[in-house]
Amino acid sequence: MEEGRGGSQKIPRPESWHLGAPAPWEGMEYRDFTLDVLESAISGYNSRTLSGQTKERRRSAVLIPIYCSAQNSLHLILTRRSAMMKHHTHEVSFPGGNQEPEDQDLWATAIREAHEEIGLDPELPRLVGTLDSFVTVGSNSLVTPFVGVLDTVPALEANPMEVEEIIDIPLTELLDPNIYREEVWQWQDGKSRPVFFFELIGDTVWGATASMLRQFLLVLFSMEQTK
Repeated sequence: MEEGRGGSQKIPRPESWHLGAPAPWEGMEYRDFTLDVLESAISGYNSRTLSGQTKERRRSAVLIPIYCSAQNSLHLILTRRSAMMKHHTHEVSFPGGNQEPEDQDLWATAIREAHEEIGLDPELPRLVGTLDSFVTVGSNSLVTPFVGVLDTVPALEANPMEVEEIIDIPLTELLDPNIYREEVWQWQDGKSRPVFFFELIGDTVWGATASMLRQFLLVLFSMEQTK
């Protein structure tokens, strides 16, 4: 792995774990992804919503913001959570949080949270589609990831109460199979499950955020998700 990748974040690995499969996109022919290609892939994806589980769980939403730079390269925006947060401090995540009574829908939740956390203009994101909803292990919350395109390069400012740093990551870096890693962990229930990682310069993306990134890339490549 390239020196400087991964950062100082401590990963709570269990005693029993082993390396899993390589990046699903390893060895595939790379192409330049444009906003048109991205929008077509994401909007055409039939996401799973886990209907029937909403009454028992809190509803949450995250925004996966994407924009095209002046150099015509696609970028994703993530955050490193502030040390002042009660849970998951210093972890890398997308902007997002719990649905509030004033939110018209979950898309409104994602937009509001992005505005509160990184100062993203609520009028800027344009919804292109959703990824699979999932249930968080710790908070038992049902989360819906929304993919939003920003038609201009955004002006952002981190809310220090929630965000330690705004992370701007080029899509081409995420496509590098050398920064991706899969580990198979044995959990307390005795079952083994894969955990995914993206080793960025100075940060490790893992857990739910890495799973969303992985699915996002699989959808772009029109690859079947099997895990």
